[in-house]
Amino acid sequence: MDLMMNRMKDKIKNQKYKLTTQRQVILRAFVESEKTHLSAEDVFEIVKKKSPDIGLATVYRTLDLFTEMDLLKKLDFDDGCNRYEMNSKEDDGHFHHHLICMGCGKVWECRDDLLETLETILYKRYHFQTVDHQLKVYGYCEECQQKHKAEIQAGEGQTVHGHHE
Repeated sequence: MDLMMNRMKDKIKNQKYKLTTQRQVILRAFVESEKTHLSAEDVFEIVKKKSPDIGLATVYRTLDLFTEMDLLKKLDFDDGCNRYEMNSKEDDGHFHHHLICMGCGKVWECRDDLLETLETILYKRYHFQTVDHQLKVYGYCEECQQKHKAEIQAGEGQTVHGHHE
């Protein structure tokens, strides 16, 4: 955790930005959070416990700056709320993808590089060098599938117009 924090601090300093106390608190929210995808409001809730003087506007400005600096990645899961995650692409040179449940809204990270073959084809066929990509896969998690199955089974035992079929 401290290693990640130090790497992020170095990145900020290398890009000639000051690591203010507010920026440090916001950065620490990402490093220490168990959640990997945080909205601005999530970050605000975390930081106001330690630094009540940091406002939501400061959080938004800092998230924009960190995104611009490539410390964070801005994610859109098509639910009207942007989320951010630490940009760890350079950790292992590997992209990850997101599995999004349309039932409960949970998001999982898929670490398999499912587009490696596509990248190779794009390079061979079009001489296009992929630098970044995002893949979002929408569907239903196992728990939501089970709930749906149970609802269907419960519905089959109901009556239609007061009569059993």
